[in-house]
Amino acid sequence: MRLPRVPKGLTVLTTVLTIGLCFGCVQPLLRQPAAKSQPNQTHQTNQPQASYQPIADSTAASPELLLQSWQLYRGRFIQGDGRIIDREADDRSTSEGQAYALLRAVWIDDQESFELVLQWSEVNLQRPGGADHLWAWKWGQQPNESWGLLDPNFASDGDIDAITALILASRRWNQPQYLELARQKLRDLWDLSTVAAADSRYLLPGPKAAFQPQPNQVILNPSYFAPYAFRLFAEVDSRRDWLSLVDSSYAVLESSSQLSASGLPSDWVQLDLATGQVQPSDLLNLPSRYGFDAYRVWWRVALDAAWFDAPRARQYLQRLQPIRQQWQAEQKLVAQIDLQGQPLVSYESTAQYAMLYAAFRVVDPETAVAIYQQELLPAYRDGFWDHESAYYVQNLSWLGLFPVEQLPPDWFSAELPPDTT
Repeated sequence: MRLPRVPKGLTVLTTVLTIGLCFGCVQPLLRQPAAKSQPNQTHQTNQPQASYQPIADSTAASPELLLQSWQLYRGRFIQGDGRIIDREADDRSTSEGQAYALLRAVWIDDQESFELVLQWSEVNLQRPGGADHLWAWKWGQQPNESWGLLDPNFASDGDIDAITALILASRRWNQPQYLELARQKLRDLWDLSTVAAADSRYLLPGPKAAFQPQPNQVILNPSYFAPYAFRLFAEVDSRRDWLSLVDSSYAVLESSSQLSASGLPSDWVQLDLATGQVQPSDLLNLPSRYGFDAYRVWWRVALDAAWFDAPRARQYLQRLQPIRQQWQAEQKLVAQIDLQGQPLVSYESTAQYAMLYAAFRVVDPETAVAIYQQELLPAYRDGFWDHESAYYVQNLSWLGLFPVEQLPPDWFSAELPPDTT
């Protein structure tokens, strides 16, 4: 049984961020009148063609499937003005969803959709006051039935994915303005969403005032850690030590996974900055369990292995062993597991299978093939995974299945124009 409605980690942010805080705001690179929301207005563009070739093994999804999925996703979830609609959550939009669309557009070579999504996001997700270039995380219908920002705070995973997409887009389409915007966002991400302690620096999930409740205590979301992105950021922004976030990400991933009897990552954990000790979260609305946020850890670490052949990525992916054993024994993986290694639910998750598929392609292609054939292909019907309104599943399934190792190597090491930000 698959879950019909997949919750997202970002849905907890509102509760955490209602500490009466107001933060800085986005000054977009591109200015135009704010777009009016028409939730049922779908997106039509010229049809992109698959721009990569299938690899010579059976572990990769076909270019035709990925192209079909993207085209139908555009028609179902992307408005004509570039807004991504979460049809399972009151037709709202999130920075996460906008950023996923940017990644997918640049990977599939759809510059028209990329520009539409970017333009809408820069105009509509700018944070009140214009002090920074990060995106407000939630936009939708307000109590007075108008459409606008529902929460002006940022969520760093959305900004990280958007910045990554901007850097890759600047190289794919030779558009230096994308790199300029990425650098502006990097400055603000570093200042507003990282915290230093001793010889380390850590990525916070959002504003410091919300995720650093005590001077020596921070709340972390391991699925936001993106070592491959931090390596890219270091290439384009030499003024900040982005590689220090690679080190702290793997350190926290290892420590937090040791909290679990199964060695699995958690949705949320707490870190003592004075001692470096990682502890289970004591917040009821931000639990330490393996669930819908934590799935993304596998994908993000797999990207570091695929793009940068990172030894620490391959080492961390050895933590898949308990999942591999359970899969081989039961041919089923439940969607949530507690720190004692016990299932919290009986249902499965297509999103989890897709994220695991990406990771197993790196360390165990045979298991990747089995998951693809037994779980992911049967869940794909008429161009959608699970059902046509499952926004989160469409994105994680597509991103997990995309053969990222086929993207051009020069995207990840390129001669850059000088940084003038």
